[in-house]
Amino acid sequence: MPVITLFSGSFCKEEPVLETLISETEYKLISDDDLTARAVELSGMAAKKIERAFSSRTSAFNKFTHEKERATSYLKLAAAQELGRDNLVFAGFSSHLIPASINHVLRVCLIADMEFRISEAKTNEGISSKEAAKLIHRQDEDKAVWVNRLHGVKDPWDPSLYDIIIPMDKTAVEEAASLIKENLGKDILQTTAASQKAVDDFLLAVRVEVELAKEGHYVNVGAKDGLVTITINKRVLALGRLEQELKSIALKVKGVRDVKTKVGKDFYQADIYRKYDFEVPSRILLVDDEREFVTTLSERLLMRDMGSVVAYDGRSALDLIESDEPDVMILDLRMPGIDGIEVLRRVKKSNPSIEVIILTGHGSEEDRKTCMELGAFAYLQKPVDIDLLSETLKKANDKVRTGKNKT
Repeated sequence: MPVITLFSGSFCKEEPVLETLISETEYKLISDDDLTARAVELSGMAAKKIERAFSSRTSAFNKFTHEKERATSYLKLAAAQELGRDNLVFAGFSSHLIPASINHVLRVCLIADMEFRISEAKTNEGISSKEAAKLIHRQDEDKAVWVNRLHGVKDPWDPSLYDIIIPMDKTAVEEAASLIKENLGKDILQTTAASQKAVDDFLLAVRVEVELAKEGHYVNVGAKDGLVTITINKRVLALGRLEQELKSIALKVKGVRDVKTKVGKDFYQADIYRKYDFEVPSRILLVDDEREFVTTLSERLLMRDMGSVVAYDGRSALDLIESDEPDVMILDLRMPGIDGIEVLRRVKKSNPSIEVIILTGHGSEEDRKTCMELGAFAYLQKPVDIDLLSETLKKANDKVRTGKNKT
């Protein structure tokens, strides 16, 4: 039986359509939660980091960590492994992980006009029309960014992505489910040797993609009959060396006969390809109101392959931590508004796993004692030797990583 993928606008009766479809067939639902859980098992990443792949908001640290890309690779692997079974319906964001090259897939989209969706949201959520519109817009933005990342298509409801688009403002739930079931019988959707081979190619491609991700590489990977094609989409200073490294990793994956590399359409943009080094700190938050100093410090750390994000006051730092937790902070003491000691106190209370390095030019011995009692990892004075700071950062980062590996 064909695989079903079902992608829906929010408040377009996706759940009742799925419930009806599953109750009337022998299909098994594969939800975003199911694939997330499997991706967590495969990767060892935290569930919240996998779930961020579905969000339009990207971590401020992602340009250094590539966690969103890594999460997507593991979600693809989870989906590819599931495709070895029959009678599946992939629903939600996960539905777009299945490549178009696999023909025995019925791709379904449920959508409705905004008036209908707002009415549904008001009824289901007990909110006002204004709140409903805002909620739908935010959820549509997540879906639009996800679809664009995977397919390069900005409209998540673009007809080219689906076999059937069902207008739920004009279609009853039972009618929608019946329409889907009717289309399952079409000859073009039946599993063939060629379509099953496309599943095998997809699995091989994502296995290579994951192995590359484990080594800190994030590139596009395709496969056909054991030939793997790796596309590099960012400018590289030593392209030949990178190509050899990518090929060496890919050739170790069982089933790979040969590997070729090529540059993609974005290769000549300004961004420089950056391999992620798992051993080097890449989630550092620098907090200091001296803008020139902290900007220069961030640049000097980047020269040592350490990724950092800057906040210029305590309030901004606390807001960023609430939405996007760093591993290590470098924190000044004397700042307008919320000072460094208060920031340290709040961080250690709400996020004790974050290691905080105090870096100040105005602290006293009493300040040092207070900071260490509050849980600071180290207390350093400005001007600081960059080698000493780098070594302290690495030690703090090692402590964070060791703690995470124990949980």
